[in-house]
Amino acid sequence: MDTSNQLQKIEQSETCATHPVGRALRLLGDVSTLLIIYTLLTGTRRFGELHEAMGNVSPKTVSQRLKMLEELGFVQRRAFLEIPPRVEYSLTEKGLALVDIMEAIKQFGQRYLADVEPTLPDASSTPPSCE
Repeated sequence: MDTSNQLQKIEQSETCATHPVGRALRLLGDVSTLLIIYTLLTGTRRFGELHEAMGNVSPKTVSQRLKMLEELGFVQRRAFLEIPPRVEYSLTEKGLALVDIMEAIKQFGQRYLADVEPTLPDASSTPPSCE
């Protein structure tokens, strides 16, 4: 049996929850999460800066996604003991590992989707379940 057949059998036996692509998309595949990561690739940001950069996404959604990304180890939250309180967010090494993926998505969008009107749900919606 050649390698491609072995790979095909392994992939066929995996579910969306166990396949590496499925796991990655379930965790990172919604628009809001990807926009946070993309924005943080340019450097450390405060909550208000992230929220503003994301357009119509609600503050609650931004907060939830930041918390999830922090729990998963993609984002570091740094709180300063100041009045008024100041909190900054930055990508960890794990988050920075997404730079090539984000650049590929950007280039794909520029090349193939520049003239396409979005017909999908807006950035604040949740992705469909793959189960």
